Amino acid sequence: MSESTTTDLRVGVLGLGNRGRLARHAHRPGDGARVVAAADPNPATFSAARNWFGQELTTVADHRDLLHAGLDAVMILTPDHTHEELAVRFLEAGIAVYLEKPMAITVDGCDRILQTARRHGTRLYVGHNMRHMPVVLLMRELIQNGEIGEVTAVWCRHFVGHGGDFYFKDWHAEQRYSTSLLLQKGAHDIDVIHWLAGGYTSRLTAMGALTLYGRISDRHDNTGLAAADLRRLDRWPPLAQTGLNPTIDVEDLEMVTMALDNGVFATYQQCQYTPDYWRNYTVIGTEGRLENFGDTQPGAVVRVWNSRTGFKPGGDKEIPVPVPVPGTARDGHGGADAAILDEFLGFVRHGGTTNTSPVAARHSVATGVLAARSLRSGAVPLDVPPLPPDLVSYFDDGQPARP
Repeated sequence: MSESTTTDLRVGVLGLGNRGRLARHAHRPGDGARVVAAADPNPATFSAARNWFGQELTTVADHRDLLHAGLDAVMILTPDHTHEELAVRFLEAGIAVYLEKPMAITVDGCDRILQTARRHGTRLYVGHNMRHMPVVLLMRELIQNGEIGEVTAVWCRHFVGHGGDFYFKDWHAEQRYSTSLLLQKGAHDIDVIHWLAGGYTSRLTAMGALTLYGRISDRHDNTGLAAADLRRLDRWPPLAQTGLNPTIDVEDLEMVTMALDNGVFATYQQCQYTPDYWRNYTVIGTEGRLENFGDTQPGAVVRVWNSRTGFKPGGDKEIPVPVPVPGTARDGHGGADAAILDEFLGFVRHGGTTNTSPVAARHSVATGVLAARSLRSGAVPLDVPPLPPDLVSYFDDGQPARP
């Protein structure tokens, strides 16, 4: 990969489905990068891709055709269970990888990816875009500025109002493809909990069940349908949903309690059928607490309580969350989609440390995987296996470039 700053990076995309739109932020002809090739087994996706990236885009059904296509970087935006093998193949080929979260659906799969990246000296970047969301950056800044003292607890409630449409009509509903929604959906929040708390989960226990969607008998094989075709957001209440995946063996209500390696305690709660759709974080410290109300929506705020009081819904301080105007070029998860591609493309060229972290991404997967195992084993407590210190150091140091 050339270190030139005057020639556009040649970027390939694997997967043009649900998350494929993210790659539009990497297409900047004449301004540092251009998407030149895409792979997807469904040829129906190619028309939209050419509208995004130009009619000269190379399109192939088999990702292996891109291994020797002269790419500087590749974005892996395919279903979760494919991440491990695809990442390993392109890292072995010396092509920088943007790997959509979660890294893999097993702990061993994550560790194999990390070891491959170090062994071949190929740059690896994991797409935890919430580390670029304004609401998360604001909470982290307030914590680092000492607004609530030393963090002792983090609580997250995730109200997944569109769960029936997004996660129970396709492969997400099956353990063999996703392991658990504690991993697929929860990897984001677990990573944010770790980032705000400044540590990683070392021990956990979890409870949950398939409490609602298992009762719906209207099932269809939706293979080949785009995610947009499966969304019926006018369906309410949740038991009125139709066209669910034939197999559903993941839970729709989960709760995890975590002890972190730095002494912080945390909880994560997820429900896939709430009427509203947003995340709420509460961070408690030795001198106060903070909480967000709204996340990527206009009007979202973070409130801080740092004086003794009774019920005080507005807190002692209220800080607006800066979010882009919906529908603008910088929109998409509160601007995080554009920001994370800014960072990735800079990382491909120059290396160095980034907001995202492959080590942190591995720990979010390990926590999600073991939480699912605990949940399915009667809430048995489990320990999260650590990574070798030398592997952690390699990624913490910014992944030194290949000679």
